[in-house]
Amino acid sequence: MAQFKIPVDLITSRFGDRFQSMRSTSMSSRFANLKPISEFLDIKRISKPADFSEVQSRVNYNLSYFSSNYFVVFLMLSIYGLLTNPVLLFVIVLVAGGMYGIGKLDGRDLDVGFLRASTSQLYTTLLIIAVPLGLWASPIAFALWLIGATGVTTLGHAAFMEKPIENAFSEEAV
Repeated sequence: MAQFKIPVDLITSRFGDRFQSMRSTSMSSRFANLKPISEFLDIKRISKPADFSEVQSRVNYNLSYFSSNYFVVFLMLSIYGLLTNPVLLFVIVLVAGGMYGIGKLDGRDLDVGFLRASTSQLYTTLLIIAVPLGLWASPIAFALWLIGATGVTTLGHAAFMEKPIENAFSEEAV
């Protein structure tokens, strides 16, 4: 059977350097250009776009202008999703706490009076407990919900929010 290879370079080259700037910025500078909520939720600037080219223009402008605000929306939806899925939150805390606890042993065996367990046994036990719980918590459904909710919220806001008047006139050809 022939192998199927995904041309990752072909896919990622279409994005150009759009995501490179996100990787190189720190968290503090990421939130430095956070727009005020009065500007982000300005009801006076919400209108129905006339055609698809106007939708594209608005989305291109608003995605870069409100990028930090959209990241906060993503974080808020993530927190909401984890709080409404307590099993997934428990699995994440369990795995993170287990990995931290096993890492604190520094390769030594865990000795609890009647029980002696090596680090490989502890990792295996954590895996045996976390995988079924993780499958039951449905992380794939959570990820798809998060992508969909963020996409609808972000693209909906970006498409219906008008550009500022000074930017609308700067794009017209004279």
